[in-house]
Amino acid sequence: QVKERDLGDQDKADLAHEFQEAVTEVLAAKALAALARTRLDQLVVAGGVGANRRLRQRLDAVIGKRGGKVFYPELELCTDNGAMIAFCGAQRLLAGNVPAGDGGLAIRPRGPPSEG
Repeated sequence: QVKERDLGDQDKADLAHEFQEAVTEVLAAKALAALARTRLDQLVVAGGVGANRRLRQRLDAVIGKRGGKVFYPELELCTDNGAMIAFCGAQRLLAGNVPAGDGGLAIRPRGPPSEG
């Protein structure tokens, strides 16, 4: 077991760097496998993970090498899940994917609109 007091600043930085590299490699490999399995060449990376600059660099490199493209929201939007959901909805609307009627949604308000 590693305790915080056992590590110097450089050791902590090295550990964090190596962890990030390992996670980045795994995510890049999984993204490539998913694109191959679906026969797609475009990927959208959204949510908090999309803010990681190293992951962006790695995905751009490995997917770009295979002729694919990765799309990311602006960095300031990557930590806002509401923005990510709205972005996905906007992309669907732009693609003409509009649900009929209520789209199968059941709206259940929890209080008056004035409380929102």
